[in-house]
Amino acid sequence: MKIDIITKEDLQVFKTELLEEIKNLLQVKNSENKMWLRSTEVKELLKISTGTLQNLRVNGTLSYTRIGGTLYYNYKDIEQLLNKKP
Repeated sequence: MKIDIITKEDLQVFKTELLEEIKNLLQVKNSENKMWLRSTEVKELLKISTGTLQNLRVNGTLSYTRIGGTLYYNYKDIEQLLNKKP
């Protein structure tokens, strides 16, 4: 039986490669997404509550468009919010 020893450097390389693959997959998926999302879709995507979404609207963190009684959010704005560094 062969035993391989994994070093911290090996794990770091694996992590970097894995993150790059995930980014590539998300870019392909993002290009297939709709441009405008409804409130329920945004809440599911961001895993937030209705109140949190309202706070993001009220404080101007996330812009929206109201058409009739439905709120729509631009996917690119949500993407920017996700990529924003804390």
